Amino acid sequence: MKASDADILIIPGYTNSGPSHWQSRWEAKLSTARRVEQAEWTKPVREDWIARIAEEVNASTRPVILVAHSLGVTSAIHAIPHFRKPVAGAFFVAPPDVANPDIRPKHLMTFGPYPRDPLPFPSITVASRNDPFGSYEHADDIASSWGSFLVDAGEAGHINADSGHGPWPEGTMVFAQFLSRLSA
Repeated sequence: MKASDADILIIPGYTNSGPSHWQSRWEAKLSTARRVEQAEWTKPVREDWIARIAEEVNASTRPVILVAHSLGVTSAIHAIPHFRKPVAGAFFVAPPDVANPDIRPKHLMTFGPYPRDPLPFPSITVASRNDPFGSYEHADDIASSWGSFLVDAGEAGHINADSGHGPWPEGTMVFAQFLSRLSA
């Protein structure tokens, strides 16, 4: 599948993805990409975030590719039962451990726990060995339960602009390879 054949939904996490974040850069470069906007980025409400993601998936006219980061991953996973249109694949990056009582801010725990059912579409989960919001072991565990292929990003922090992953060429290559293996 080519990026131009799909509706690519960019699903940012807590506080959104700023202009230097890899998600914002991908959105600007991919003609069929659009951001799933949330009404409240700094005080997220699980049900609202889930509803917005499902709304965008269900409004799509082409096969859907989810590109979720951090709390966007959690929200996308919870939204799956509400999808009325098929999803061709998902690219999940830096899933946070929302069941960890040390997570800050505390209200992010309302997004947990993750559903552990196998996903009804192919997916890749990219995780870092030193992500302050979720351990690699946690990412490995949930990716395994979903049937998602886990990519080890090494010591890459939270894989965001703050950890030096604005352009993120390695992510672009993994995403392109993933897309090439999907069928429309």
